[in-house]
Amino acid sequence: MPFVTKLTLESGDRHRLEDVVTTIKETAARKGVELKGPHAEATRDLNVPQHKRLVADGDRFQPWTYTVYTRTIQIVGHDEFARSVAERDFPDGVHVSAEIEQRRQTN
Repeated sequence: MPFVTKLTLESGDRHRLEDVVTTIKETAARKGVELKGPHAEATRDLNVPQHKRLVADGDRFQPWTYTVYTRTIQIVGHDEFARSVAERDFPDGVHVSAEIEQRRQTN
């Protein structure tokens, strides 16, 4: 029963995110690991309120707005490779989460 590791990479810096994804793809190609993806998900625009004082009620600056870019990669099998990627030190500003699912084969 193979394990499927789904990596979700998010960043506000699209170029840094693409560099990380490209590095993962190149490493997988060198090791003979087949990846599904990377798949780009819709970007999210987030707004963060900025208060002029420490209390929430009062004057505010314009909200800080930024875009979050997301890519997903699936690794079927190749558990050692998936573990090495998930444990890697990623640059600041790139958030990585991993989900592991065990798939049963149908007879």
